[in-house]
Amino acid sequence: MSHDSGLNKKADGLVDKVAGKAKEALGKATGDKSTEREGKKDQLKGDAKKTVGNVQQNLEDTNRR
Repeated sequence: MSHDSGLNKKADGLVDKVAGKAKEALGKATGDKSTEREGKKDQLKGDAKKTVGNVQQNLEDTNRR
């Protein structure tokens, strides 16, 4: 498995998503709208990375056949 494998990208996306949720919750709890927006942005970034990872992993699986 290479460093930039689809599985790694999916894992990176999950990390961004979880961190984004925590940041959003912190922003809500403290009334900091900027932090809340950053958290939402991080979650979207995580979703995008996960999608790219899924596509890449499907291509990797297809190339192994």
